[in-house]
Amino acid sequence: MKNLGMNELRKSYLEFFGNEKNHTLLKSFPLTPIDDDTLLLINAGMAPLKKYFTGELKMKNNRATSSQRCVRTGDIERVGKTERHGTFFEMLGNFSFGDYFKREAINWAFEFLTKKLEINKDDLWVTVYYDDDEAYNIWHDEIGMPAERILRQGKEDNFWELEVGPCGPCSEIYVDRGPERAVDENDNQPGNDNSDRFMEVWNLVFTQFNKDNQGNYTNLSHPNIDTGMGLERIAMILQGKDNIFEIDVMKEIISEIEKLSGKTYKANKVDDVSIRVIADHAKAMTFLVSDGVIPSNEKRGYVLRRLIRRAYRHGKLLGIEGPFLNKIVDKVIETYKVEYDELVDNMDNIHKVISDEEDRFQKTINQGLEKLDSLIADMEKNNIKILDGSEAFKLYDTYGFPLDLTKEILEEKNLDVDDEKFEEEMENQRNLARNARKTDNKHKHDNLLADHLEKTDFQGYENFDLEGKLLAIFVDGEENSSIKAPNKGIIVSDKTSFYPEGGGEVADTGFIKTSNACAKVVDVQKKNDIIFHYVEVTEGEFVRGSVARFVIDLERRLDIQRNHSATHLLDKALKNVLGQNINQAGSLVDEDKLRFDFTYNKALSNEELRKIEEEINAKIREQLPVKKEYMDYKKSEELGAVALFEDKYKDIVRVVSMGDYSIELCGGCHVNNTAEVLMFKIKSESSAAAGVRRIEAITGKAVFEELISKENTIKEIANDLDANINNIKSKINSLKSEIASKDSEIKRLKSQSNKDVYSELKSKIEKVNGVNLLIAKFDNASVDELRELENKFKNEYDNLVIIFATVSDKIIFTVSVDDNLTDKYNAGKIVREIAQITGGNGGGKKNFAQAGGSDISALDKALKRAYEIIKE
Repeated sequence: MKNLGMNELRKSYLEFFGNEKNHTLLKSFPLTPIDDDTLLLINAGMAPLKKYFTGELKMKNNRATSSQRCVRTGDIERVGKTERHGTFFEMLGNFSFGDYFKREAINWAFEFLTKKLEINKDDLWVTVYYDDDEAYNIWHDEIGMPAERILRQGKEDNFWELEVGPCGPCSEIYVDRGPERAVDENDNQPGNDNSDRFMEVWNLVFTQFNKDNQGNYTNLSHPNIDTGMGLERIAMILQGKDNIFEIDVMKEIISEIEKLSGKTYKANKVDDVSIRVIADHAKAMTFLVSDGVIPSNEKRGYVLRRLIRRAYRHGKLLGIEGPFLNKIVDKVIETYKVEYDELVDNMDNIHKVISDEEDRFQKTINQGLEKLDSLIADMEKNNIKILDGSEAFKLYDTYGFPLDLTKEILEEKNLDVDDEKFEEEMENQRNLARNARKTDNKHKHDNLLADHLEKTDFQGYENFDLEGKLLAIFVDGEENSSIKAPNKGIIVSDKTSFYPEGGGEVADTGFIKTSNACAKVVDVQKKNDIIFHYVEVTEGEFVRGSVARFVIDLERRLDIQRNHSATHLLDKALKNVLGQNINQAGSLVDEDKLRFDFTYNKALSNEELRKIEEEINAKIREQLPVKKEYMDYKKSEELGAVALFEDKYKDIVRVVSMGDYSIELCGGCHVNNTAEVLMFKIKSESSAAAGVRRIEAITGKAVFEELISKENTIKEIANDLDANINNIKSKINSLKSEIASKDSEIKRLKSQSNKDVYSELKSKIEKVNGVNLLIAKFDNASVDELRELENKFKNEYDNLVIIFATVSDKIIFTVSVDDNLTDKYNAGKIVREIAQITGGNGGGKKNFAQAGGSDISALDKALKRAYEIIKE
């Protein structure tokens, strides 16, 4: 077989499917899912492509290939302890959205492995679903795989499905790495999870069925193909390595860890665990931060925080002093920039986020030690030998304190911890992160049994007030014959004027009325062409089978239409100003604003934003007619209609055109003429994710209200400046000049004052225990002023320890220790001890530290203790 580096292997795979097999080549999506609240992080190659598999989105070429970066953290505690587990990996995949099926997927997989990678065909084994004769026959009759190397397996191993929806059998491909890797004489075929002899490399999923709520399976009219092959795993096999930590891309990363720690990989099993943790987590944190994740205590931010702190902790176990993670991160960027050049663009931000979190953890770990010392004192006082696991978890969760460090310190005191209680608390935390899902009430209709209902006739494009028959009423998830005030529920009718949420556009609101009943419509959703009205009944009773009026909030709808039409104008203007390769990556349209996400790798300049605004407002003034037409999908392509990100396309599509300027496929609500948009104003431009920018804008009366608000603000500023509204700028410039002059005078006076203070303080320096010691307190001095004085003294005196305290409504301590004295005196420990006397805390480095205190009456006692520390 070929011995390929990982970057070469990735390139070979993408070229094979992209060029030779005519797949659309997709760049890896960010790790942060776009418009998908069901996922915390992208964890598989198909995850960003869900809407293509469901048919909500269409690709011109209904086949695609990618190498998708992924993060999985379900086994984070095992990373490092084994050589198999990792959090970050890349998934190679080729996908068919109703195009080719089993024959092509199997033949191409076999061709790539045996022809391109030159893996011996006699080393390949496959599994198929037990009754998937089609896949079995392709492998056996067309590929020529011997029957003894085709294993039929059951649902647990070879059938992919969720509770409901698309599903199907799969076929897994294994490579036999040789009998020398067998665990015993019975290890002669795939199936032993404890063996590394037979390695699964590729999973081919044949999505051919749809599973309904009753567990029935029906054939999909357009079955799909979803395949996944771990890039690191196949690289490991080609390179003849024992595990993923030994492949070529890990070499430079692990080498840097060895250099920083002075340890050698594979020399000590305990050290090896820490080296693997740092190497894996450094990759994951680099990509997560690059993709816009920030450390926090929730959801994906919590995942990142755990990765950074776990890696930092293992660095300390290896004896690495001070911040070090960014040095490893630099090696990750250097290794992966061939495929991910955005890492280089985002390097400064990656460094800052990781450095800040390292610094934050250093501070919390010190506080955690103090908390643990207090717990140990209580345990010894009360003769308790086992620390409550809940307390250990609080140390972990509040202070980022690892359990193994807690146990190590307890063992020194012949104490232990309740592991089971800790794990119980930890599992609760994991479940919170794992189950971070969208639980908004608007999704309750997904669980209703509504298959018996006919499709809803939506007439709301032109008809805003119509009569419809009530076909079904649901209360608390169950179908009822009626609903009365003040209950909440869901109503389904034969026709409606209410637009259901979709395509980035929010749902209509309004009222459903009869002669003796009224319900407020708070949300509208759609599933399988049935429209569900979420209602709050305010008066009377609605009965199934009766007729009611469906009246939308027209003023709100008109504002939504303005914003939606402006979204189309914005999409076109972005292409004209920034380039035709701009693509929409998500949107939100409501009555107050529009939000538009698009693919672009840098912030827009003020000039670019101005050009976009000017072009859109010009098209509004041109009063372009807005036409909405239904036509064949192929005809819409011939017209050059652009398929926007979230629209659902069938054979017959709705085309919205604004003169000859913009032609889009869209099922949303729009104005009849661009003049109805009135005005367009960009409110903000920012980053939504790596390679994705976001514009938020307003239209119509919202722009007018914005102008009035700004005019009032300008008038207030003019009044405060005692200036005319037309000469505010000159007044500000005059004030700035005056302030600069006064600042200069203040600086001169302070400098003179500091000289006097400096002379006075020199007389207070004492020789204590062979050290030049200066202790002083000040009123209302800034930390910068204290540092300036410290630097002056350090330039003049050797072997100097300076302890300053400044008092305002609180106390601030600073401690500075000459570098020659840090082996004997630690500034961080000194400042922490004296600050605690005044009810405060703090810390820092050995040569400089800072702390705060609140009890001013205890200040003299604290400074006296400082003197004693140096004298001891």
